[in-house]
Amino acid sequence: MKTEMLAMILAGGKGTRLGEITKTIAKPAVPFGGRYRIIDFTLSNCANSRIGNVGVVTQYQPLTLNRHIGNGASWGLDGIDSGVTILQPFSSSEGSKWFAGTAHAIYQNMDYIDQIDPEYILILSGDHIYKMDYGDMLEQHQQNNASLTVAVIEVPMKEASRFGIMNTDENDRIIEFDEKPENPKSNLASMGIYIFNWPRLRSVLVNSYNKEDDMLDFGQHVIPFYLSSGENAFAYRFSGYWKDVGTIDSLWEANMEFINPDNELDMRDKRWRIFGKNTISPPHFLTKTASVSHSLIVDGCFVSGRVENSILSSDVQVKEGAVIKDSFIMPNAVIGQGAYINRAIIGENAIIGKDAVIDGTDEIAVVGYSEVIGVEIDED
Repeated sequence: MKTEMLAMILAGGKGTRLGEITKTIAKPAVPFGGRYRIIDFTLSNCANSRIGNVGVVTQYQPLTLNRHIGNGASWGLDGIDSGVTILQPFSSSEGSKWFAGTAHAIYQNMDYIDQIDPEYILILSGDHIYKMDYGDMLEQHQQNNASLTVAVIEVPMKEASRFGIMNTDENDRIIEFDEKPENPKSNLASMGIYIFNWPRLRSVLVNSYNKEDDMLDFGQHVIPFYLSSGENAFAYRFSGYWKDVGTIDSLWEANMEFINPDNELDMRDKRWRIFGKNTISPPHFLTKTASVSHSLIVDGCFVSGRVENSILSSDVQVKEGAVIKDSFIMPNAVIGQGAYINRAIIGENAIIGKDAVIDGTDEIAVVGYSEVIGVEIDED
């Protein structure tokens, strides 16, 4: 039976702008919101949109991501007519060559896609925080008899030069694409979410590579080709919460927004749940000396200090006299006695020593994975 739409999640990003946070793991595998990893949002959107077949293209440091996703059971994607396939992180047909771009990654996985035989292919990124019904986007794509639909979101005009901008006519047909224009003509920023008619995209990619006129990237090569060729290309306007967490500032901001009870993500909405891999941890434990306000503390934490407007992920230890403000603490981190953490991101398994100070007042402070800060480590 022919599959209507296959989702391909591009999850191989190194995330160089996240510095120490992505030194040992890919950006989509970075913890978020205490209970999740970034890719959980895209996978959950697929599950909630009833997209049964999902391919995940990995590349940089794929092991953590592979272990996290497994067979997709945590997202309900392990059924008879559904499944998640972790695809190899390189091109076997080109001598284990790394993928050279987003479109190249799809081209090199055509054998897998052809096995699924979809009518449409949904291209997604694994490093955005948002809720979105891809079924609505597909419905508009079909109504427009489109060959390509690009999801867009309105951004402030003063920030539009940071994005790929879609210029459209009154019917939202895309007439021009500007990559980070100095003087943007509109504020419709590409979200990096595309629906293509697979037979047409397959033909375009194969013809291109046969002529050695390689189309490596969707934004730089494929979309401009579609527009110059007169393909039916339309914008799909999205109006909900969406955050590209590709920088330290945006990752910190998104986590702080996450604990705001009025945030647009609305994690209490049972109709559109965000699923994560279940971990078994004991309930969190607060000592008599603990003080917690406006914070999210996940099971398995031991808190004996003061925590304000922060997120503590699973199995975090905050020892007596420590103070944490406006910060995101990733799993298994240890905050030593009397330490002071302000406006910071603390990586998984990091150890902050006794009386150490991590202050991000001027610039968000970052402690990397398994990094040890402070000469003396409080081991009580």
